[in-house]
Amino acid sequence: MTRAASALKVSAASLEFQNPILLAAGTAAYGRELAGVIDLEMLGGIVTKAVSVEPRKGASAPRVAEFDGGMINAVGLANPGLDAVKRDDLAWLAANMRDARVLVNVVGSGVEDFAAVVEGLDDLERVDGYELNVSCPNVRAGGMEFGADRSTLSALIARARAATKRPLFVKLSPMLSDITDTARAAVGAGADGLTLVNTIPGLVIDVEARRPALGFGSGGVSGPGLLPVGVLAVWKVSRAVRVPLIGVGGVKSGSDVVQYLLAGASLVGVGTAVMMDPRAPARILAELGTWCVGHDIDSVAEIVGALEWPS
Repeated sequence: MTRAASALKVSAASLEFQNPILLAAGTAAYGRELAGVIDLEMLGGIVTKAVSVEPRKGASAPRVAEFDGGMINAVGLANPGLDAVKRDDLAWLAANMRDARVLVNVVGSGVEDFAAVVEGLDDLERVDGYELNVSCPNVRAGGMEFGADRSTLSALIARARAATKRPLFVKLSPMLSDITDTARAAVGAGADGLTLVNTIPGLVIDVEARRPALGFGSGGVSGPGLLPVGVLAVWKVSRAVRVPLIGVGGVKSGSDVVQYLLAGASLVGVGTAVMMDPRAPARILAELGTWCVGHDIDSVAEIVGALEWPS
């Protein structure tokens, strides 16, 4: 093993990762879609596309649009449902991935749905943990995001916690009024780690058609412009709780990964950059390794949370 590869090993939430680079949720569905393009086994892990109890058709096309500052999407959490994902997609992951970790992104329309998905998947050996997407709307409570109400959030996490002993990461929105208090509530309810952040709501208009660029209308904004938002959220939350953080948002280079690590993240997700160039994770990983060697870093753990704030 090279010095660079050795330096990139990470421990988080009782799991060992060969490096801190993850494919963010929705980037490569359940892995198979990118298998012929990049070597998934070189990554620290993959966070799968969302899984709900029942199949979800998702939003109307077009679901993705680019703009100068990045990308906007409204996929609508489309997925074939728990039974089909377990039978087809996660079976493929089990047969084809050995070294990279697998975290399953979980969504629901009500609090009980999250625990139902976790319980339904927990007998699978190849699932290493779960990412609870609490930024989606609680349909049974009028559409408010699960993460926006701390009592609802705590109940959701507690139910999921009772369904598994595997690590639970909770994905929070950057639009929360106080992300640090929500983070404390999530950890208090049983979260082993947090993912920061989800996309920011936005609207891109096709000026020729005088219509939204997305079939749904508005969508979630991602890409380079989200980087400072995600880095700030990680820094704030890292000072409020003592659990591993996954930094997500705007990562397109090795130095972007270093920013998240310095702010307090142990793992870093790559999303939009993969949509633009599926080979981006390999380049980002190589750049991170080069940075560590160039700065005489024996382990990335040395720089997690090492940001020096102005006095």
